[in-house]
Formats: sequence, C-alpha cells, structure tokens
Amino acid sequence: MHLTPEQRKLRDEERRRDAEVAMAEHRESEKAFYDNFERLKAERLAREARAGGK
Repeated sequence: MHLTPEQRKLRDEERRRDAEVAMAEHRESEKAFYDNFERLKAERLAREARAGGK
C-alpha cells in the first residue's frame, strides 16, 4: 500500500493521538489501582493496630 505524504502525515497524527489517549487511560487506571491499594493498606494497618491493642 502506497501512501501519499499527506496520507502518511494524517496516519501518523492519528496514531499519535491514539497513543496519547491510550497513555492517559493507562495513567488513570494505574492511579486508581494505587489509590485503592493505599486505601486498603491503611485499612489493614488500622485493623492490625486495633487488634494489637486488645
């Protein structure tokens, strides 16, 4: 498949936009995962502290 320089430029721009969207979604997902991880860790530490105080 032979692309004109204009077609190649449009394809490259579309790929760049797709990559930016994918990276933004990945960062959002990763942040949600680590936020949840930290919340669960804090809950576990609080539970352990309460259990240790008995």
